[in-house]
Amino acid sequence: MQLKELSEHSGVSAASIKYYLREGMLPAGQTVHATRAQYSARHVERLNLIQALRRIVGLNIEQIRGLLKMADDGAPRLTLLAAVQRVVLDLGASTTSSGGVRAPAGDAVVRLRNWPDYPSDARSALNAHLELMENLNIRVSSELLDTYSKAMDDVAGLDIAVTTAPDSVDQLILTAAVGLHLHSQLLLKLLALAQASHAIRRYEQDA
Repeated sequence: MQLKELSEHSGVSAASIKYYLREGMLPAGQTVHATRAQYSARHVERLNLIQALRRIVGLNIEQIRGLLKMADDGAPRLTLLAAVQRVVLDLGASTTSSGGVRAPAGDAVVRLRNWPDYPSDARSALNAHLELMENLNIRVSSELLDTYSKAMDDVAGLDIAVTTAPDSVDQLILTAAVGLHLHSQLLLKLLALAQASHAIRRYEQDA
C-alpha cells in the first residue's frame, strides 16, 4: 500500500506517519521510485502500537521511541518486558535513600513466594516503598505482606501467560503495556470497591 492507503488503514495522518519515519520509529517502506514507497501490514501494526502507547497508556514520544528502539535492536523479551513495566508503571520515579539496596521486608516476600532472587526495577520500587512506609511509622506486618503478595502472585501468573503469547515483538509490547496499564487500574478499582463494601458492612448502621 502507498502512504495514503497506510494512513487510511491505520487512522494516522500522513504528516504523523512522515514524522515517525523521520524519527526512525517506523521502518522505511520498500522504495518503488524516488518519490514513492510501498508499505505493508507490518507498518500498520507498528502505527497501531504507537497510537495505543500514546492514547491508551499515556506514554510520551521519548518513552515510546526508547521501547521501539529496544524492539528493533533485538532486545531479549525479558529485558523488553522489564522496560515496558518500568515506563508504564513509572517504577523509576521512586527515590529514597535506599536506592537499589535490599529491604528486609522485600527479601522476606521474595523468599515467601519463592520468587527468583533477582534484581529488578520492580524489586527496587517495592523496597523503596517499604522503606517509605517504615519512615512514616506505618507498620507492614508479615501477615499483610503474605496476603497481598499471594493475591498478586495469582494475578501476575495470569497476566504473564497472556503477555508472552504474541509472536510479534510489537504485539508483545502492545499486550504488555496496555495490559499493565489497564489491569493495574482494574486492580485498584476492585480494591476500592472491596474496601467500600467492607466499610458499608461495618458502619452502615451508624450512618
